[in-house]
Amino acid sequence: MRVDLFDFDLPDELIALRPARPRDSARLLHVPAEGAFEDRTVRDFSALLRRGDLLIFNDTRVIPARLKGMRFRGENSVAMEAMLHKRLSANVWLAFAKPGKRLKEGDRVRFGAETGGACLLSALEATVGAKGNDGLVDLRFDLSGPDLDAAIAAHGEMPLPPYIAGRRAEDDTDRADYQTIYAAKNGAVAAPTAGLHFTEDLFATLDAAGVERTHVTLHVGAGTFLPVKAEDTSQHVMHAEWREISPETAEQINRAKGEGRRVIAIGTTALRSLESAAGADGRVRADAGDTSIFITPGYRFRVVDGLWTNFHLPRSTLFMLVSAFTGLERMRAVYAHAIAQKYRFYSYGDASLLWRAP
Repeated sequence: MRVDLFDFDLPDELIALRPARPRDSARLLHVPAEGAFEDRTVRDFSALLRRGDLLIFNDTRVIPARLKGMRFRGENSVAMEAMLHKRLSANVWLAFAKPGKRLKEGDRVRFGAETGGACLLSALEATVGAKGNDGLVDLRFDLSGPDLDAAIAAHGEMPLPPYIAGRRAEDDTDRADYQTIYAAKNGAVAAPTAGLHFTEDLFATLDAAGVERTHVTLHVGAGTFLPVKAEDTSQHVMHAEWREISPETAEQINRAKGEGRRVIAIGTTALRSLESAAGADGRVRADAGDTSIFITPGYRFRVVDGLWTNFHLPRSTLFMLVSAFTGLERMRAVYAHAIAQKYRFYSYGDASLLWRAP
């Protein structure tokens, strides 16, 4: 399909730079499979569900993956920045580097603050390995395993999306704001932002309504922010992300489907995890490994009945996914309504609850 079919105009003032406070006070646009839209709030979620519905959350935890430092080559040095993308081993990360074109294999990089040319935080160093055609480089850190994790946590900044980071600096509040309250497994370099709306009070309300919930893990990569530069969706290549579905979660999902209960993905990452692990019969298998599933209109959904998600960028793979789920023309109408009603967009923005097109 032509990528320009997924374009729309969004006023800059609708891009949220901070989350709603409290989290569950954000607005919610309810989109039934057919019929009129409903303007709600996140706190209304349980009223839109049935007893026995199963919610699937992504329990990945965002690491402070934006690293700033210096590149050294002989006696020459230059400032650089790396956005970690995907872990390859105990001491190797794929990263998007700026300025990436000037990096050469074997260059040394040192991350940390500098004053007067002396690095004050010099414990995080790496060697540049292979460079890919997609702008990614291997960073082979001197530290490994938990020691590397601790150093990244000490030196890194939260990886705010470009549409936020370009307008304000990351600060201490983002360490909590850009993390779900149920985050458990380190590895994401972008938040599963649909989950940012949930609070302990909202969970208590859902529990009281008889709604079940479980978790998958998908470590969101920096590729989620990359624009689709191709003119046709068939020419776009997705970056792979690591995901895991436990045997217990797979069994819980398959039991719910077998009993005719609805499965609702909290976020596109949860949806992609499930759909990438489903067989032709719709049964979800326990699995761990990479997925690069790219969902566009025409895809036949096998597992997910409902999708809770934020409002996405024009021409993005995520807007293509929700258009596949609900129908492109209906999704265009949804976004036109959201813009007219001044819903807040993107990572810190408001939410929508979509039901799969019949």
